[in-house]
Amino acid sequence: MKRSIVVFCSLMLAVLAVSAHAQVAPSAASHRTEIYAGGEVSFFQPDYAGQGIAQSSPQKLIGIGAYVDADFTRWIQIEAEGRWLHWNQYANIDENTYMIGPKVPVGTFKNFTPYGKFLFGWSSADFLTGRATAWAYGGGVDYQLSRKISVRCFDFEYQQWRVTPALHPYGGSVGLSYRIF
Repeated sequence: MKRSIVVFCSLMLAVLAVSAHAQVAPSAASHRTEIYAGGEVSFFQPDYAGQGIAQSSPQKLIGIGAYVDADFTRWIQIEAEGRWLHWNQYANIDENTYMIGPKVPVGTFKNFTPYGKFLFGWSSADFLTGRATAWAYGGGVDYQLSRKISVRCFDFEYQQWRVTPALHPYGGSVGLSYRIF
């Protein structure tokens, strides 16, 4: 009887040791750089309705965009984006932005990853001569649909353009991205 108890306990310890080793290995693995490239559809309030006055436009601009997310580590991520808002124009007003900056994920909850971001770059519009410096504060939620595909459920940005009069366009986007690496 003593011998069977010792054998049983020894087997249980061996099983626990093997399963504990299997659980530790994945969490100890280093994070590899992941790069996602995607497209989006955007709806923005341009904060300009013509006549040289910063004011809300009666129509939202609609456009397309492209973005690249480079995830170096859990906390070090960079996003670059370009957005071209050319549809549903009021008084032939359109806007374009090209920005890059840090993106900080808050956490992952059942494949949903909320994040915040700060982007810096330049903007252009048909009512400007040349381009203007711009920055954007924003955030959103990405959903990991599969190992390679991520859905941008919602992305909001509040932009500040360094022009006279000062413009503050804001809007939202939805999109889809594919993991390249």
